[in-house]
Amino acid sequence: MFEADVASRTLGIDLVEVGAGRATATMRLTEQMVNGHGIAHGGYLFLLADTTFACACNSHGPTAVAAGAEISFVRPGRLGDLLVAVAEERTRYGRNGIFDVTVYREVDGRRDVLAEFRGRSRTVAPTEG
Repeated sequence: MFEADVASRTLGIDLVEVGAGRATATMRLTEQMVNGHGIAHGGYLFLLADTTFACACNSHGPTAVAAGAEISFVRPGRLGDLLVAVAEERTRYGRNGIFDVTVYREVDGRRDVLAEFRGRSRTVAPTEG
C-alpha cells in the first residue's frame, strides 16, 4: 500500500518499520511545511500521523480505510526537525479498529511529543474501497 502512496512518498515520508498492528515512519520538516508563524503546519503533522496509521491498520491484510481521526497538537515542530510517528493498534472489533499515533522529535536524547493522533479504521471489501 505504501509503495502506491505517491502523496506521502513525495513529501519525504519514509516507512521505517511495519508489523502486525503497528508502524513507524519519519519525515523531515522542510521550508514548504512551515507556516506563517515559523512552525510546522498542523496539516503536515496530521498527514504524517495519518500515513503511519494507514500502514498500521493495513498490516493485517484486508484493505482498511480511515473511518475518522482526530489530532491534538502538543508543541510546535521547527524547520529541519526529523519527525517520527509511531502507530499502535489499541483494539480491533469486527471490521473496525482503533489506533493511536504519537508524533515526536528527538532533542538532546529525549523525545518531545508534538502531537497525539487517534484513528478509527474500517476494513472494506475489495469492491468498496
